[in-house]
Amino acid sequence: MGSESKGVRARLKALSDGLQTGFKEKKRVMSFAEYLEFAAANPRRQLRSSPQFAKDCFDFWGTEDVAYAWGTQRRFRLFDCPWSERGDQLLGQEGVQNQVYRALSNFVNEGAANKLMLLHGPNGSAKSTLVRCIGRALQAYSERDEGALYRFNWIFPKQKLSRADIGFSGADGTLVDPSESYAHLPDELIDAKFVDELRDHPLLLLPLDERREFMGDCLGTIAEEKKGSGRFVVADYLQHGQLSHRNRGIFEALLASYKGDFLRVLRHVQVERFFISHRYREGYVTVEPQLSVDAHERQVTQDNSISALPPALQSLALFYYGGELVTGNRGLIEYSDLLKRPLEAFKYLLTTVEQSSVSLQNATLYLDLCFIGTSNEIHLSAFKEIPEFQSFKGRVELIRVPYLLEISQEERIYEAKLSEAARSRHVAPHCAYVTALWAVMTRVRKPHAGQYPKEIADVIDKLGPLEKAELYGFGTPPPGLTTAQRQALKANLADLRSESESHPIYEGLTGASPRELQTVLFNAANSSSYDYVSPLAILEELEELCKQVSVYDFLKQEPHAGGFHDHKALIGKVRGRLLNRIKEEFQRAMGLVEDAEYRRLFDRYILHVTHFTKGEKLPNANTGNSEPADERMMSQVEKTLGIEGDAKEFRHSLISKIGAWSLDHRNTKPIFEEIFADHFATLRDAYFQEHEKAVGVAVSNFLMYVSDAADSLDDEDRAQAKSILEKLTSDFGYQEDSARDMIRVLARERYSK
Repeated sequence: MGSESKGVRARLKALSDGLQTGFKEKKRVMSFAEYLEFAAANPRRQLRSSPQFAKDCFDFWGTEDVAYAWGTQRRFRLFDCPWSERGDQLLGQEGVQNQVYRALSNFVNEGAANKLMLLHGPNGSAKSTLVRCIGRALQAYSERDEGALYRFNWIFPKQKLSRADIGFSGADGTLVDPSESYAHLPDELIDAKFVDELRDHPLLLLPLDERREFMGDCLGTIAEEKKGSGRFVVADYLQHGQLSHRNRGIFEALLASYKGDFLRVLRHVQVERFFISHRYREGYVTVEPQLSVDAHERQVTQDNSISALPPALQSLALFYYGGELVTGNRGLIEYSDLLKRPLEAFKYLLTTVEQSSVSLQNATLYLDLCFIGTSNEIHLSAFKEIPEFQSFKGRVELIRVPYLLEISQEERIYEAKLSEAARSRHVAPHCAYVTALWAVMTRVRKPHAGQYPKEIADVIDKLGPLEKAELYGFGTPPPGLTTAQRQALKANLADLRSESESHPIYEGLTGASPRELQTVLFNAANSSSYDYVSPLAILEELEELCKQVSVYDFLKQEPHAGGFHDHKALIGKVRGRLLNRIKEEFQRAMGLVEDAEYRRLFDRYILHVTHFTKGEKLPNANTGNSEPADERMMSQVEKTLGIEGDAKEFRHSLISKIGAWSLDHRNTKPIFEEIFADHFATLRDAYFQEHEKAVGVAVSNFLMYVSDAADSLDDEDRAQAKSILEKLTSDFGYQEDSARDMIRVLARERYSK
């Protein structure tokens, strides 16, 4: 027992020593003189405002380029929450991320956050998630040395110390001259401590002229360190700002008491590091819709607990400041669902945002804040109709946050929700995929084909919601296009993706919300029809959802030509894509795709066509002798491709296409699947059509194997069925019951005739 006790004590001692060391290393507490030296040594970090701090936070976590079918976007890694294993990251929305970063950059260059960034979009488009990621990133950044933030407190020692000439013990146990600073006094030697809830910047304690001179020296240091990287803009908050009403009152009273001795005033200043925290309402707060200005004051010198203040301060009317604007100062304030408030409740934001200040009964508070808000489109549209909107327009930076239109990103949302909904139940493959595919198809709009070049306008006009969703998500063009049409469609894909961005009814404004589909997933996870989470159960729940027309606005849309907004019919398209995936997995489990005979055949065909057009022979793989190109093999492939007319001319056209592709892709080996996508697809379909009968037999045998009829199979068929089941479970994530159910549906809908 004694040894265990010693072990615990040793552990606690080590913990205490570590915390104490960290406290000192992080410079948690300093005198004003110590802070001034620290600021001079780190001017780039200590002269920044809240917009600069937020922008630096974006930069600190870094960026990466994300490739989509329609183009590349810069993504800020802070939205992946790299400091946490909890997840909660923002999926997609790189365009919105860059708009927020651009707004912050503009605030930095202008010297003030003079606009409220208003994120607007449909319900469930991740507006709050985006703000939460920024807030959590600010929290994590403030805990790093690169993100150190400082405030100051007023320290009033016991009267006997302030009058005595003897030294007193500091935090490190050494004697400190009381004429130096009270910053490191232990608590038992302090009569009163005023913590500044507004978190005024310590440099505001310097008179304006001296402050500007100090910052001028710092700017010279920054310019020397950051040559060629652009000038550093000191924010108006530090250029022209003043202490809060209470801090100014204490400062002036002490200055008068000490007959103008500025250094004796500063010895009462304790500079303290603070950390942004949403939980403890420190530099990051969320304001819910309510009916009052988000700041207030309360007199503190009427409180008997302040009786220990020096006589010079007891006669002052000192006020405590509270409210969201105060607790959020030096950081970020979020107005959640801002426009749900009555107009009168947020009119004060006009002057607050424009002037970075808010007026109370006895004081005006000067703020250093990033303002961000959220609103759905319905409330924003109503707000735009009122006369006061014109006044607000110049103080608001509108940033649109639409629903995601990329299947893979949407799929990741539902994968996380499925893990939560399933608990210990098995989740069959493709559950998230079918949900995401249907969701994206409900959001896409019929394109305006007339604004595209003639050679592609007809193709774009024929795009349906499925084709459009797969174009955005995977870059997969519709079947049956020529190579020229595929290339033209790819060239215009970015324009197609951004076609409606300037329209009031933009793509991604309407459709199924992830919140609504979360209910679908939870209902499917609790389905009594399956002992696991099945994509078939999700399809059934989607059908139930489509019946609730009176509940969901997007279901009230009239179907358009091409199948757009025909939400019930879209479920059938999802089902078709699901069966395609199941069938492909089954074929791969059989070993058909791994063999990839059609791929090798096409490569061999192109090799022989190349030598044919050059009039060259090529070595026979078996004999090693040089022989002419295999005319019989080439003719068979061309027959399969449906080529009619002059074979020689067709073969020359193939080589010309390879040459043209190579000019655009120098130092890259030709990718036949891309160059001859249409021919390749035809050959692939022919290959699988040739094996379709064998697949049908294997499907039937498999269902017998996983049922009570396994004994009726011969040894070879039983071995094949067993192998298929093993690969479906090991390679594709099925269990026996989910594999059985999926293949049973495949057999019924694709092989029952």
